[in-house]
Amino acid sequence: MLLKVTFFIIAAFYSISLNAQDQKTVLFFGDSITAGYGLSEEEAFPAIIKQKIDSLNLNYNVVNSGLSGETTAGGLRRIDWVLQQHVDIFVLELGGNDGLRGIDPENSKQNLQGIINKVLETYPNAEILLTGMEAPPNMGQTYTSRFRDIYTELSSTNRVEFMPFILEGVAGNSDLNQPDGIHPTAEGHRRVAEDLWEYLQPMLSED
Repeated sequence: MLLKVTFFIIAAFYSISLNAQDQKTVLFFGDSITAGYGLSEEEAFPAIIKQKIDSLNLNYNVVNSGLSGETTAGGLRRIDWVLQQHVDIFVLELGGNDGLRGIDPENSKQNLQGIINKVLETYPNAEILLTGMEAPPNMGQTYTSRFRDIYTELSSTNRVEFMPFILEGVAGNSDLNQPDGIHPTAEGHRRVAEDLWEYLQPMLSED
């Protein structure tokens, strides 16, 4: 009897070990939008995406590497440290703070390209989902147009999955934003997760 119990315990641990080894990782790399500024970790959209993944019994770990205040330059400096863990799907959400600060879009584009390059150099088989961002209208039409275009150009050049605007339907909606008018509420994050899921779900394998 003891031998049989021991066998089942060993088999269970072996199964768990194999499952952990086979588990893939979705990594969200961004700023305060990804980090869920002003909310609990469970209310941020990456956690909501994790719930959706788990509900389908897909073997993915979800990592939230959002950092409030992060710029594209800061992301480029931070990416090597983040890539110490394996990545299968990399969701890149950066640029909002660049737009707020009026940083030259060409610099932002160069930084985002640098991040994409480092991801693919480290994990050539990784898939990337790039999310676009809009600059505030007070920066002027020329700036906002050019800022928007860098994301389209990056997605085309690198042939990555592309969500044109991470805050589509959320930005400018007072019911979905915190009092600062910038960061989504919990309901806003649910809206972001629903929209992002349309792009991310086809990238997930059932293996």
